[in-house]
Amino acid sequence: MEFVAHRGYASAFPENTRTAFTQAGRTADWIELDVRPCQTNELVVFHDERLDRLTDQTGRVVATPWETLEAVEILDSGERILRLDEALSVIPSDVGVQVELKDLGMAGRVSELLSTHDNEATLISFSPLALYEATQADPSLDTGFILHPGLYSNAPELGVQMASHLDCHTVHVFYQMGVDAELVSMAHDHGLRVQTGAPGEGPTETVLQQCRAAGVDLLSVNQPPDAV
Repeated sequence: MEFVAHRGYASAFPENTRTAFTQAGRTADWIELDVRPCQTNELVVFHDERLDRLTDQTGRVVATPWETLEAVEILDSGERILRLDEALSVIPSDVGVQVELKDLGMAGRVSELLSTHDNEATLISFSPLALYEATQADPSLDTGFILHPGLYSNAPELGVQMASHLDCHTVHVFYQMGVDAELVSMAHDHGLRVQTGAPGEGPTETVLQQCRAAGVDLLSVNQPPDAV
């Protein structure tokens, strides 16, 4: 089972920052990060639609120019918001990168940037349309479909079928689905790798045992494995 540093180990370091990616690059098999456009169309690494939770600024990222964003501090940490090219430059080439597409119309540019780096890469999204754009931009890129729990909690097999229909490489599920060995087996039968996230208490030994027993391929965590 491979470890994915969610937003660069978001519980241990300021999420989606240079320090987070540098630290995560030392222990993780993969680093997951989030990308969305700003007002001036730069691709910025930021999870939320709005600045409010992580900064002392307010407003939507898409309505804020890069000139403003590049000076914004994250969580009083001394860290600032990165562009995607800056984030990729600090991630070691032997660490995989999962880029979550938070909006439409970005896949082509993301693909172009990834092509200039040697990292194994997967474009992931809750949006089937974003994943369709990704395959149109570069059919050789791996993609991953994230199942929204509100949509698929009662019919997870439909999410697996959608991921397969989209020719995805991975299906990303919440924890209760991830430790369902029958669902994991179904996904494997469709040629999909399965990624789940550790629940709120983190990747305890019990969680790790349950994931391994179910056949989970990748586990997304918010703290380094040596902190378990």
